[in-house]
Parts: sequence; C-alpha cells; structure tokens
Amino acid sequence: MFEEKTFQPDWTEKAPEKGSYRSIFKWGSPDEFKHPNSAWYAMLKEEFKMTDKDFKKPTLEGNEKVVIKKKIKLTKKKISQFIDIVGEKNVATDDYSRVKYSHGKTVDEAMDLRNHVVRDVPDIVVHPRNKKDVQKIVEYCNTQKIPIYVFGGGSSVTFGLNTPKAGVMLVMSTHMNKLLSINELNQTATVQPGMFGPAYEKALNNPPKKFKVKGQYTCGHFPQSFEYSTVGGWVVTLGAGQASTYYGDAYDIVFAQEYVTPAGTFRTLEYPATATGPKVNDIMKGSEGSFGILVEVTMKIFRNMPQNRQRFAFMFPTWEKAVNASREIIQGEFGKPAVFRISDPEETEVGLKLFGLQGTPIDSLINLRGYKPMKRCMCMGWAEGEKGFAKHVKEQVARLCKKYGAMTMTGFTAMLWEKTRYKEPYMREDLMDYGVIIDTVESGVTWANLHRLHQGVRSYIKNRPETICMTHASHFYPQGTNLYFIFILKMIDLEAYRQFHDGILDAILKHGGSISHHHGVGKLFAPLMEKHLGKEQMAVLRTLKKHFDPNSIMNPGGHLGLDL
Repeated sequence: MFEEKTFQPDWTEKAPEKGSYRSIFKWGSPDEFKHPNSAWYAMLKEEFKMTDKDFKKPTLEGNEKVVIKKKIKLTKKKISQFIDIVGEKNVATDDYSRVKYSHGKTVDEAMDLRNHVVRDVPDIVVHPRNKKDVQKIVEYCNTQKIPIYVFGGGSSVTFGLNTPKAGVMLVMSTHMNKLLSINELNQTATVQPGMFGPAYEKALNNPPKKFKVKGQYTCGHFPQSFEYSTVGGWVVTLGAGQASTYYGDAYDIVFAQEYVTPAGTFRTLEYPATATGPKVNDIMKGSEGSFGILVEVTMKIFRNMPQNRQRFAFMFPTWEKAVNASREIIQGEFGKPAVFRISDPEETEVGLKLFGLQGTPIDSLINLRGYKPMKRCMCMGWAEGEKGFAKHVKEQVARLCKKYGAMTMTGFTAMLWEKTRYKEPYMREDLMDYGVIIDTVESGVTWANLHRLHQGVRSYIKNRPETICMTHASHFYPQGTNLYFIFILKMIDLEAYRQFHDGILDAILKHGGSISHHHGVGKLFAPLMEKHLGKEQMAVLRTLKKHFDPNSIMNPGGHLGLDL
C-alpha cells in the first residue's frame, strides 16, 4: 500500500537514440528533461481518472530508427547541380535528414512520428554556406521549377516545415549562423538568419573584440523557444518574446533585411523612419519563406542591464480585477514592465502546483486573506532598464495592483518562473508517453473583446469532459493583449484531436480573436487566412506572391493560404 502511494512513473531520463523518431520530435536538448512533479502527477490522475497502473509502462515512445519509403523525384543530374553549388557534404538524401528537416513541434507531427507515420518529406536537404549559395540555388530552382522550403531551428508549431511538394529543404542554421557586425552608434546588429537565440544573446552580452564595441547589449527577444529558435525564424514568423511588452516583438525589432527571391535579391534601407511609401521592409516580415529567403537581418539592440531587474508578483481576487489592473498599467504612460503576465483562475491553480507552492504556508496565507481557489489570479513579471526607471515602473505596477485588491507575493514567484521558463515544454514528451496531450493556441485581442474571447474559447474547451484549460496574457499593448490557451487532455486518436483543435480555432474566430498572435501561420492556420483577413487583403498578398515568386517555388503547398 505504501508503495502505491509513493509511486512515480519511470519518466524517461535517457537521450533519444541517434537516428530515431524520438530524436526528431523531442523538444530541446537531447540530454535535458523536466518531469511533472508529484502535485502535477496527482492532478493528472484525478482529472483524467487514471491510476498508477496507467503510468506503469509508456506506449509509442518512438525509439525506433527512422526508415521511410519515399522515392526521390529529383534526377541524379539535378542533385549533382546542388552538389556543385554547396559541395557534396552539404547535400543529404538519407531518410533521417529528409524527415528531421521537414518536421516541427506540433502535437500532430509528434503523434505521427510516434506511430512511424511520415507524410511529406523533401527530395534532398541542402545546407547553404553563404548568401551566394542561396542565390545560386534559388536561380537554379526557379529555372527548373523545383520547390524550395526553409528550415531554421525547427521549433515551428504551425506545420511551417511541411513539404507537400517535395523539392529542396534549405537548412540555414548549419553554416549561416554568425553575428556579422555591431553598429554601436546606431545600436544595431547585423546577423545571419540561422543564428540561434542563446548564441546571439551571448555575443551581444560580450561582443567579440573584433567589433571594438565598448558596451554590453541584449537582443530583447526571448520566446519560450529561445534556446532552439533562430533570429531569422523570429523575423519571418513575427514572433513575440516574453519581454515584448517593453522591447517590442520581432516586427518592432527588425531594422533592415536582405532577401533572395526568384525575382531578384534586395536589401531594405537602413533608416530609423522614412516617408517613402509603404515599406517593403514591413511587407517581408512574417512572409515565412513564401516570397523569398532571408539571408541577412539588421536588428535593433538594447543596453543590457540585468543588475537593475525589479521582479514582482501579485495575487488578484478575480480575473476581472487582474485584467483591469493590467490595462491601467499598460496604458499608464509611466513606462512598461519588460515581462508581465496574468494567469486566469485555472492556470493559477495549475501554476501553484507546478511551482510547488500549493499546500505551503504561502498558499495558506493567500487563502486566509480571502483569495480563493478557482477565483484568484496570479500576476508576475519584472521591470528592467535604467535603475531609477525600473524601480519607478515596479512601484507604479504595485500601486495599481493594490488599487484592484491584489496582495503582493514578492518577486520570489517570478524568480521561480524565470528559472524554468524555457523548460516547461520538455514535459510534453513525458505526458505523451502515457497518452496525455498538452498543446497551445494563442490569439491577439483588444481590451474591449478580451472577456468575450476568453469565455467563448474556454467554454468550447471545457465542454469536452476531463480537459484542463489554462489561459494567460503575456504580451501587452495599450490597445489590447494576447490570450494563450494551454489545454491538457487524454487522447490517442489523432483524427479526434485534429477535430477538437479545429473547433478551438473556430471558437477563436467566432469570438473575435486573431488566428495567431506570435506563432506565425504556416500551413496550420492557412485555411483560415481568407476568412480572417478578407478577400481584398488576401488578394494583395497573392499579388505580392506572384511578383516575387512567379513560378510558385517558394514554400508551396498552402503556406499562408497563398496557393491553397
């Protein structure tokens, strides 16, 4: 009896086998893991009516070696042309490479790979060494009408890497992954698109001596996928980092770009502002490889002053009060916090369990003060920048939180979250090993429509029995915010899951949310693009597609809804 009470599943602590399906769909580093704690484990059993017996043995782990029967359609003569351009060692035709570089991190892809189902792969994988290689590849593919797809870090959750037309996959992160220059006067950095977030941030924090830079800088962009996403990926998918409330999202941080397209190569101009018509620089942001390939990008950078960070955390009595306080904070004109998050009641309870706070003296104190479970809402974040500024912002945040009845929880909770903020996705593999899915969708929304969207989408998700739905807002603007819906359910039927997921997207549209806030569009949301934007705006995008890519070789097969 005692053994049953203390039972914990044998969560995987072994790196996936090389060449296996699991090595493709596993999140993050092969050697890193984060497992559900005892409180989460108990929650899963209670919510899904599972017992320890259900967690005795995992199913469909995907440890088998990748083997596919997908014929290469490109002729040997055409493949030799790519070898002539980039060298033999930078062209791959093996099964594993073709699968690895055409799959992202959606639940659908992970479930397929666990079942050894591989739907679409490129004919070959090419690793360009520089932008001249990219130019030659695009020119050749355009004359031969060979489809081109682009792989950065592989963290796409929108089917952004699917290759329904086969062709060529270009992997930008193998060679084109360097910081090229820092202009300290302009406070910009020019970087290749395949540079991963941590390498970019480290180089800005401690600039190489060759750049003769005196100060220390930060990129200001820290998505949850930061460790395994690239600068180019941030730009072409319009990503938003966890500190976007202060620094802005990828759209705001881009200064200039260089693209290779079938219509030609161009670099946008480096001006802080210019009244010379609609900006092509803006048009290319978020184009997701459908118009051309990003080969260089100049980004705004910011002074790095982590020593001035001012953390805070509060507990609100209700979601309504948390939302109202957040709106006043962001519209307050006293400066903005860098990180600011509010969790709805269900996410607050799940979060307290995740942080190990449920049942502690802190939790008891919160209860005694009248902040009741499934009503109370957590808020956390921090201000940064110049020391006096950061302190001032924190004081104003505290003043407005208190106005709406919040109690302070000090910055301790924010510190707990900060330490693990990139690690939560690692739990996905543990859960899916036992038939439990955790997934997310996110939507942009105005303040005026926030509650309608929150209630409408939650209602749809919670109408499914035994389903956890957590919601938070984490990117704030004077005009609105985003809602990030995280749902957990026990399900092994992929088709049933897809129907459920489609229903969530329909609920978002029905209740006035955007179909994506910072994950991009890919092929997942593509069928909803015209319904979301309308025929006229889609006609504009299709006209641009026709100009840049007359032979429709760039990321074809429905991406952005441009060639459905």
